[in-house]
Amino acid sequence: MPEASKPYKPPLLRPFDTDLPLAMNPVVLIPARLSATRLPNKPLLEIAGRPMIAHVVARAMEADLGPVAVAADSAEVADALAGTGARVLLTRPDHPSGTDRIFEALQQLDPAGRHDVVVNVQGDLPTVSPFAVAAALSPLTDPDVAIATIAAEIRLEHERSDPNVVKVVGSPLGPDRLRALYFTRASAPSGEGPLFHHIGLYAYRRDALERFVALPPSSLEKRERLEQLRALEAGMRIDVMLVDDVPLGVDTPEDLDRARAILGSQAPSGAVRAR
Repeated sequence: MPEASKPYKPPLLRPFDTDLPLAMNPVVLIPARLSATRLPNKPLLEIAGRPMIAHVVARAMEADLGPVAVAADSAEVADALAGTGARVLLTRPDHPSGTDRIFEALQQLDPAGRHDVVVNVQGDLPTVSPFAVAAALSPLTDPDVAIATIAAEIRLEHERSDPNVVKVVGSPLGPDRLRALYFTRASAPSGEGPLFHHIGLYAYRRDALERFVALPPSSLEKRERLEQLRALEAGMRIDVMLVDDVPLGVDTPEDLDRARAILGSQAPSGAVRAR
C-alpha cells in the first residue's frame, strides 16, 4: 500500500505517436463550474488530499502537450490551484456548456491566435490517463479533420444498452481510429461486433471551435442531448482515437466515492483502475 501522500498516476496504457507537426501549437483548457446541480462545488471536492480539479490539471500536465489553463466560474478555483502551475481564467457563470466556457477562456488567454489547437479536458475526469489526453491530438495531423476525440470498446454487457453510456458509430480508418458518423445513447450499431464508449475529451482546430460555438443547437443534438451532433450536422468531420480505458467521470456522490477509492490507493502494475 502506498503512502497516503503519494499521488495516484493512471496507467499509461498504449504508446500513441504524439509527434506533432511544427505548425501545431496546442493549448489544454479545462472547464470548471462550481454550480453543478448534483454535486455542488464539484471541482473543489477533496479526493486523496487534493481538490478534484487539481488531479485533472496534473494529468493534463503529464500529457505534456502545451500550456494548461482552467476556465473557471469562481475565484475559489484559482485559490485551490495555487502552486500547480496552471493558469486560471475567470469566465462568465452562465455559459450553457463547457465548450462555450473554454472558448471565452481561449479569447482571454490567446487573443493573438498563437494556439491553433485547443484540447478540452473535462474537469470531472480525475483518473484520466495522460496518454488518453495526448491521443486526442493524433487525428488532427490530417488536415480534413476538424475535431478529434477518443473512445474505448465497451467490455461490460450492461453498458451496451445503458443510455448514460454514449456510443460512437464510425467507419474504421485503422486499428485505433474511426471516422465518426453518429453519436447516440442507444445501442448502435446493431449486429455482431464491438460497440464503442465515447469519452468527452476533444481536440479542436481553433477555427473549428470558433465555428462550433457560433452554431445554434441542432435538432439531433437536442433530441439525443449530445452536443457533438451539432458539429456532425453542420458537416464538420470528427475522428476518434481508440484508447484502452474509460476514465471515471464524477457526476454523483457514488462516483465521488469510487474516485476516492481509486485515487486513495495504487493500481497494480498494468491494471486499469478507471472503471
